[in-house]
Parts: sequence; C-alpha cells; structure tokens
Amino acid sequence: MSNKFILITGCSSGIGLDAVRELKSRGYDVLASCRKPYDVGHLLQQGIDCIQLDLASSESIQEALCQIRDHGQLYALVNNGAFGVPGAVEDLSRSALQHQFETNVFGTHELTRGCLEMMREHNEGRIIQISSILGGLCLPMRGAYNASKYALEALSDTLRLELHDTDIKISLIQPGPIESLFRANALSEFKQYIDVENSRYRRLYAGVEARLSNAKPVPFTLPASAVSQAIVHALEAKKPKIRYRITRPSQVFLPLKRWLPDRWMDKLLLKLGDKPAK
Repeated sequence: MSNKFILITGCSSGIGLDAVRELKSRGYDVLASCRKPYDVGHLLQQGIDCIQLDLASSESIQEALCQIRDHGQLYALVNNGAFGVPGAVEDLSRSALQHQFETNVFGTHELTRGCLEMMREHNEGRIIQISSILGGLCLPMRGAYNASKYALEALSDTLRLELHDTDIKISLIQPGPIESLFRANALSEFKQYIDVENSRYRRLYAGVEARLSNAKPVPFTLPASAVSQAIVHALEAKKPKIRYRITRPSQVFLPLKRWLPDRWMDKLLLKLGDKPAK
C-alpha cells in the first residue's frame, strides 16, 4: 500500500470514526472527511488527516476531489456519510426527499464517479458502500431512508457488473443497529421536516420520537467496530464479499425476505415497526 491511501466519508463519529482509527492502527494511510469544519479540526488535533466534505454540495465535492488527488494514489473509497429523515411516506414533502437523496445518493454518486476516475488510472481499487439492512427490506416510518439505501444498492450492483473486467471491486455492507449518533441526528431531521400536529400519524409519531430520543441501545446492537472489521475484510480479501450482513437482524431478516411470501413478510415487519406511545 506504499503511497496508496483510503478515503472515508462521514468520520465525525460512529462507524466512520471507528473505521479511521482501526485502519490507522493497521498501518493504512487514511484520509478522513467530515461535513462540519469543527469536526475536521477535532480530527486534525488527533493526528488524523481530514478534509471538509459536504455530500449535499457539488461544489464541496469537487473541491474535495482536488484535495484527494493531491494526497496520493487513491486505493479505496468507503462511502459512509449518510443520515435518515424519519416519517411516514404520506408526510414526506418533495424537499424532504430531495434533502435525503442529496447526501445519501446524489452526493455519494458524484464522489464515487470522481474517485473511480482516479482508480481507473491504475486499474485497481475498492469501493465499499455502507448501506443498511434497510437497503434490503423496508420498515414503516423510514421511507426516505429506505428509498435512499435501495437506490445506493441498485447503483452499486450495476456498477459492479460494469466493472467486471477491471480490478476495481465493489462491496456493500448492510448493518443493522450499530452504536452511533444516527438516532439523535434523525430526531433533528424529523423535527425539521415532519409536520406532526397536522398529520394523521400524530399518535404514532409520539412513539417515533420516543424511539429516537432513547439513547439506550435496541436489542442486537453492536459496536461500530463490527462494521470496521467488515471494512478490513473488504479491503484485504482477494475476493471480497459482495454483501456483508452485520448484526443478527441483518443476518436473519434479509434472507427471510427472499423466502417468505410478501404478505407474511409485511406482517413480520409491521410487528417490528413503531407503536403509538402510551
């Protein structure tokens, strides 16, 4: 890996930050990115190379791509930067969906295209997409996030087929519940984009807010290091897996979706969805 490096997005906390620390401890040259200048400065103080990158801004992405090229030979891209806008599909405005897709799909895609161009210069590389269990099945009240992860999976599957004659490998990681700030950030998005008082789902939203406000881990939650280990395998394996299912829910429910009739699966997923607060 001499003069080669790995770019990871969304490194202010959670999966991204843990992956940076894990890979650096293994001797990799890692370039992290964060959306907020404060978080960039915080990582720089820890001795981590970091650039500012806002996936919702094409201008920011293009500026970052110049810095990425100047850093050396890009070997791997870990697309981790993402967030969720909770809410019923019926209550999602056009602007809410655009906001969700700007980062999780459009910005991620633009960055991937720019990085892929660099990888093609050496005909080698790894693109590791941090997807979700919700890239393979849908839970209610998560429609925008579900759709964004399904889109990421479809683009990744297509790209993998198109790169079949290169040494550029694509892997998708599908975590279930992971220790992170995802729920806290989702609560902020929920309050900004969902008009609770005028919604027919008002009673159910009390349960959504209670879930997002609860810092206690849900059952089967794993530390971010579980995802980092999958990232390491996707980087180092001669034939990396196409999909890595992390946490018991991903390992159980994603295969179930392939075999159970759709209506049976619907009943199961409805039981797992949010309930009205008591």
